[in-house]
Amino acid sequence: MTPRSPRPDRPTTTSPPQSPPQCPIQSQSPRAGTTSGAGAGAGAGVRARAWAELLRLPALFTVPGDALAGAAATGNRPNPRTLLAIASSLCLYEAGMALNDWADQTEDALERPHRPLPSGRIRPSAALVAAGALTAAGLALAARAGRPALAVAAPLAATVWAYDLALKRTPAGPAAMATARGLDLLLGATATGGSARPALPAALTLATHTLAVTTVSRGETRGGSPLAPLAALTTTGMLAWTLTRPPGAPGTAPSPYPAAAPSRHPAADALRTVLAAAFVTTSGRPLLHAALNPSPPLTQRAVGGGIRAMIPLQAALAARSGALASALLTVALAPAARRFARKVSVT
Repeated sequence: MTPRSPRPDRPTTTSPPQSPPQCPIQSQSPRAGTTSGAGAGAGAGVRARAWAELLRLPALFTVPGDALAGAAATGNRPNPRTLLAIASSLCLYEAGMALNDWADQTEDALERPHRPLPSGRIRPSAALVAAGALTAAGLALAARAGRPALAVAAPLAATVWAYDLALKRTPAGPAAMATARGLDLLLGATATGGSARPALPAALTLATHTLAVTTVSRGETRGGSPLAPLAALTTTGMLAWTLTRPPGAPGTAPSPYPAAAPSRHPAADALRTVLAAAFVTTSGRPLLHAALNPSPPLTQRAVGGGIRAMIPLQAALAARSGALASALLTVALAPAARRFARKVSVT
């Protein structure tokens, strides 16, 4: 549910991983067992790194905020069903990551041979099995959260699989990705409050941002026209302006519940403004650079910035609904996302 291009996994700053040196078996040495153990430990580390690359673990930090923003829009506090929705979202998100590389393995063998599947660090069959198992787990967790949540999780899973297997390279690709992200927010709303209706405006906001970033991502590998980054930059500004407007103000969607009025929540109102500014800075600056020079490296940075900007956007949506604690919890994920993104690419 992260914006992805037809070639979404091209690393921007990391170099192709090097194969670990093979450890010789010293059968006549009294330390042979120790050497073999070290080799086994190194092998486990390489496999763990490969799965981290395949699943793009740093991007996971952008997922919990969907459910928290959806829960906030219903006017309810997060509850155990909200946690089930978050767990379901994480599983479905990672299913999409594994399925994406399985579907792209032929292209990756030619263009990105260092990726986990073409490099042989992970078998294609293992990636496909992981995608299926994670999808099943996500649907099971949604079912535990209630029938309304499952009614959203099922089309969400279908959208993820349709995007990776059929829609990614078609004109419908960005819309499919935007739909998946909007449904993910509605999953949190239905799991928490039983209804998706109060969260529709927030879901539309998140989907609009996803649509803009996914459209930009189509120029990640070859560059392209500055029109897509310019359109995304304009969209970012409009969304930020909407976030700073009080709920129910002209030009904005009505507040889902009276307690969300900023006059009743001055702290949430101030936090919302700060988060809207963080959203503009995180997404807007690299988009401006990409618009001035739509080269592949700058376009990749713009996509990465758009992905990271989802965290302040989700937090601002929660704050706009008056859920100060959910907003702070969401934004607290940003430092960890930045730290892990230095080791594993999020795109």
